[in-house]
Amino acid sequence: MKPAEFRAMSDEHLGLTLKENIKNLFHLQFQSATERLETPSEIRKVKRDVARIKTIQRERELAHKSGEGAKTNG
Repeated sequence: MKPAEFRAMSDEHLGLTLKENIKNLFHLQFQSATERLETPSEIRKVKRDVARIKTIQRERELAHKSGEGAKTNG
């Protein structure tokens, strides 16, 4: 998926997608270890999606904290 598609998701949906991707990554790595993986590039794609989701979650967390800081200081 593209980052814009992840950004359009709600926090809850983003968390569920992250869990699904982590589970999928585990299964892909297991298949890779048993030499039954058809497309090795899938592991890289899923890892990148996990990183994108975590980055977006962190951006939202920091934006929320900076918003709270502005409210308390102002």
